[in-house]
Amino acid sequence: HITEKSTNLSEQNKIIFKVPKKANKKNLKNNIEKIFKVNVIKIKLMFTGIIEGNGKVIELKSDQENLHITLESKLTQDLKIDQSLAHNGVCLTVVDIQENQYVVTAVQETLLKSNLRDLKLGDSINLERAMKMNGRLDGHIVQGHVDQIGKCIRVENKDGSWMYEFEYDSDPGNITIEKGSITINGVSLTVVNSGINTFSVAIIPYTYKHTNFNFI
Repeated sequence: HITEKSTNLSEQNKIIFKVPKKANKKNLKNNIEKIFKVNVIKIKLMFTGIIEGNGKVIELKSDQENLHITLESKLTQDLKIDQSLAHNGVCLTVVDIQENQYVVTAVQETLLKSNLRDLKLGDSINLERAMKMNGRLDGHIVQGHVDQIGKCIRVENKDGSWMYEFEYDSDPGNITIEKGSITINGVSLTVVNSGINTFSVAIIPYTYKHTNFNFI
């Protein structure tokens, strides 16, 4: 969390940067303070909503209230134990690696608020590694913390693209804003047709082909 020097650390004056765990946080802290003229309180992970690849669910193992998920992915060869990845937008930590497979663990709170609880063997999961500080922010700032689950109620083919309409429970107080950013299954998208408890997003052919939107 980064705050302006002249503020009283109120929530309105906070800016959030999130970076990879393996980054040199001391150097990052010094550089950010120098460039942005701010006080750095804490540095966390962040994602962009640009999907790097997919993982195939190989095994699901319940352990009390937790769920151990084994995935097979081309990204595995570049992973390390304790590295964080977004899985359908949910930030999870790699706890084991075996050849082209790796394991992450989802706790009860994660399962309650995400679609990871509905995973089945063979399912495809959208994957993204944490953003590098020297990389472009091609999507939008994504924390890896899911707010809630939505239900797809309509998919319309628009002659080369697709319009997906989603419905969600508005009781928790979450809202969408027309032309605002939203992450669905980890994909950075723009809200259209925002309603009280519904909204739509447009999916281009590339996104449809390279993410699990083609399974929705």
